[in-house]
Amino acid sequence: MYPFMFKRKIPFAVLTFTFLLACNNNPIQRSQQKISMDSSKINQMTQDKSFTASILVDQDQATAYNAIQNFRAWWSEEIDGQTDKLNETFFYHYKDIHLCKLKLIETVPDNKLVYLVLDNEFNFIKDKTEWVNTKLIFDISKQGEKTKVQFTHEGLVPEYECYNVCNDAWSGYIHKSLYNLITTGQGNPNPKDKDGFNAELAKKWKLN
Repeated sequence: MYPFMFKRKIPFAVLTFTFLLACNNNPIQRSQQKISMDSSKINQMTQDKSFTASILVDQDQATAYNAIQNFRAWWSEEIDGQTDKLNETFFYHYKDIHLCKLKLIETVPDNKLVYLVLDNEFNFIKDKTEWVNTKLIFDISKQGEKTKVQFTHEGLVPEYECYNVCNDAWSGYIHKSLYNLITTGQGNPNPKDKDGFNAELAKKWKLN
């Protein structure tokens, strides 16, 4: 193959080092590594800026996990589809102000739930699809004698036009409705065919 290698008896370790050095000096590879690192930094920055909210409850992790999956009991009764089945989709809407299609993509029983926003439409901002490809992440953990629910809307960042409205909405749903559902068994979802929390929010932000 390469007879000069055998004649000169170059140590294998030296050949390996030379090969690795050549790879590290490859400008294309360095460029690809830089792009990969830059992409990772951007993703981390997005995660760090994403909306988050957390609650502490006296109930166990299983109770919190089961309550979160029951979106009709804390988000809205106007939901079609299964919200607790892996890889199943469901559809949420509030009048014509907000329409959203989501999919449960990850479950770790009593510890984590992740929902992907497949489609979305707002009627009050220029880019009506701002939520598309963002994720609703619920991390459930033990904190002392209590259970912590950490909610992150990954990708919902302050640069979004809808951020202030969404901040208000999620804060109310997590801190009040979901908290009440876990602790008392009764949440405060948007009632079906009636005005509820979303109506108050719509009035506050002049959305309808």
